[in-house]
Amino acid sequence: MSGEGYLWLKALHVIAVISWMAGLLYLPRLFVYHCEVEPGSATSEKFKVMERRLFRAIMTPAMLVAWAAGLTMAVVGGLFQDGWFHVKLLLVVLMTGAHHMMARWKNDFAADRNTRPQRFFRIANEVPTLLMIAIVILVVVKPF
Repeated sequence: MSGEGYLWLKALHVIAVISWMAGLLYLPRLFVYHCEVEPGSATSEKFKVMERRLFRAIMTPAMLVAWAAGLTMAVVGGLFQDGWFHVKLLLVVLMTGAHHMMARWKNDFAADRNTRPQRFFRIANEVPTLLMIAIVILVVVKPF
């Protein structure tokens, strides 16, 4: 891959990661507000639409593009030999796990069977933030 091609791939990766992170940070906030409304109410139904569209139209496609572009860069750039990259990859797997947990919670709300309180989602909202901080430090600093 040419140097310019690699830079375009990197740009695509960064755009996808930003989009994915936006969803990972916003969806739990929607859950916090969704907890406040009566199941089956018009407001609850509106939250269900917002959550479904955010997850399907933004978060999941962005996650898939981030993974595809990131793995391509890793192969092309020979990053699998670097220790920092192994830790970063583990953290991205954990971020993907958070994504799938949010899918489960979204489905619980969609079926009016959420039993978790607002506080749970407020705390869950911090997980992607902490993972993102660690990932950015690893990518920028490459400490090992």
